[in-house]
Amino acid sequence: MNVIILAAGKGERLRPLTQTQPKCLVKLFGKSLLDWQIETFQNIGINDITVITGYKSESIQLSNIKKITNNRFESTNMLETLFCGQNELKDQTIVSYGDIIFEERVLKKLVDSKHEISIITDEKWHDLWKLRFDNPLNDAESLKINEDSDIIDIGQPVSNISDIQGQFIGLMKFQNNGVTNLKKYYKKAKELSKNNINPLNSNVNFENSYMTDILNYLITEGCKLKAIKIQNGWLELDSFNDYELYHNLYERKNLKNLFSF
Repeated sequence: MNVIILAAGKGERLRPLTQTQPKCLVKLFGKSLLDWQIETFQNIGINDITVITGYKSESIQLSNIKKITNNRFESTNMLETLFCGQNELKDQTIVSYGDIIFEERVLKKLVDSKHEISIITDEKWHDLWKLRFDNPLNDAESLKINEDSDIIDIGQPVSNISDIQGQFIGLMKFQNNGVTNLKKYYKKAKELSKNNINPLNSNVNFENSYMTDILNYLITEGCKLKAIKIQNGWLELDSFNDYELYHNLYERKNLKNLFSF
């Protein structure tokens, strides 16, 4: 089993913390986000780790960690960053956003999943979102799950909280046919986009497609995406407000309900 960490973005909402370093090197509770992730993976025996960088790539220097650079990070989005490292999409590959940290128990649930495409979803997402946002719907996306725990809709705009049955945290695993289908439908969508219509997301060009765009496309093509449900146990660092919030919670010893270490 190997890991790809997507860490190419500029993290502009985290400035001034990202003025001279990429988002993944911002420290939370004494360690960078990247160190948190690498330690968590290594603690359960996963050592084949690739970081796909972009912004301030030269700042990321890690021993025994592979590094691939998305030189077009300024004009591309998460999906194209992932496919800069498509040779690292192997038989069992975990893909993680670079701006999250998560507890070992969360990772173990993902590792233990036997499904071809497994997506970590937080059922108690509202606990974190109501602290981060005045209106949680402003920064939330759809995630609908059927009675078999298959995701049937993900990443779409929402106006009703009932459309959110969990929060996609940016941590997923592709294995066996899941890896094959990810590559197959990425290639198909990219070819179709040459007709000037992005089949993944009509609001952006293909190179600016989000990760949730390809996940939703996989659903429409008949692939099974299994929701691996958790309750808290992770944090996303997207803005300077997040940074201040988490440190304030930590200092007041009110963090453990959301993230424990």
